[in-house]
Amino acid sequence: MESTQKKNYALPIAMMFALFFMISFVTGLQNPMAIIVKGQFGASNFMSQLGNAANFIAYAVMGIPAGILLQKIGYKKTALAAIVVGFCGVGISYLSGQVSSFAVYLIGAFVSGFSMCMLNTVVNPMLNTLGGGGNLGNRLIQFGGSINSIGATIVPVFAGYLIGTVTQQTAISDANPALFLAMGIFVLAFIVLFSMNIPEPNVEQKEKPEVKDTHSALSFRHFILGIICIFIYVGVEVGIPNFANLFMTTGAEEGGLGIDTTIAGSVVGTYWFLMLIGRLTGASVGAKVSSKAMLSVVSTIGLAFVALAIFLPETTIVSMPVFQSDISFGLAQVPVGVMLLILCGLCTSIMWGAIFNLAVEGLGKYTAMASGIFMVMVCGGGLLPLFQGWVADFAGFMNSYWVIFAGLAYMLFYALVGCKNVNKNIPTE
Repeated sequence: MESTQKKNYALPIAMMFALFFMISFVTGLQNPMAIIVKGQFGASNFMSQLGNAANFIAYAVMGIPAGILLQKIGYKKTALAAIVVGFCGVGISYLSGQVSSFAVYLIGAFVSGFSMCMLNTVVNPMLNTLGGGGNLGNRLIQFGGSINSIGATIVPVFAGYLIGTVTQQTAISDANPALFLAMGIFVLAFIVLFSMNIPEPNVEQKEKPEVKDTHSALSFRHFILGIICIFIYVGVEVGIPNFANLFMTTGAEEGGLGIDTTIAGSVVGTYWFLMLIGRLTGASVGAKVSSKAMLSVVSTIGLAFVALAIFLPETTIVSMPVFQSDISFGLAQVPVGVMLLILCGLCTSIMWGAIFNLAVEGLGKYTAMASGIFMVMVCGGGLLPLFQGWVADFAGFMNSYWVIFAGLAYMLFYALVGCKNVNKNIPTE
């Protein structure tokens, strides 16, 4: 009976992995799209990040409603709704290429962000449920995170190969094949999930009489500092590769390196590939090393990498191994500072899990609410890069990484001091 159940759930599990891939694919698409809109519309570094900002700001708007929707209509209907919204968002992005409109492009990014938030709210608990909870459920979620990293690795490489060298004629419509692929997977996922029976454990629970609680997750100092930390983390994770890409592809007359888009895409893809390696490594040592120790170490290493990248001369060129568009490895000639920024992927890979664990430690019954608030704070992935783009416009690309440096410094502070639970007197049962 157990094997039959697993067989029945094999296809929806595969679709959850596909949706994990889509979350990173659609989110990561804003990185190469920023290069296109910068060239097509003559946008500043600040404006080039508005699509990425719209995508992530949608999390702030949709985070709480997505959690409520999950409780009201269950996993399956929420996932199906998210897929429909995602298809519409990517469709609007396609339409923006047809009408050559920056405003329509931003609307598409915003709608796509709604979908990504809804999917993030659904996919983790659904995978855990499909796996039957326990070790298998956790293993499925970890594997899903690795699939997410693979999607993020492929996007800049694939898009860089697709776009080629950015010229005055390069337009959003040149990314149509990637957009069609995204819409196709959304359609396939919808059909498969619609035809499948998905367990809905929350539906079976009877409503309990509501008891007024004088406390919440926000009553805990270490949680408040933790959600600030996650806001900064997502911005750091996104800002490092986004501005490395802009720095490499922008012409020398505008303070960039003038590197071919295909090569730059391979370099940025390597950042996400290193995040995949880091996540797999972090999962293997997670049972032996505390979240506090892991976050302290990777934040310190990240600070060293970013500081060296800022101060080392751009004229010092190295041959960096990169993940190429034909799914092989090659060498790219880049400044040593760019290589150090890409190596930060090893550090950022395990930060989310470490920060989450530290922030919800000791919250007990408030953990579910805390998870919803965490999803809202993902909007940092749009707002912090927007600020970094503003700094880059007047201080240059490499100086904009002082924003990243400050973010890493806060994460180190949180790991060493801020994560301590000083509110143990609050009842959590």
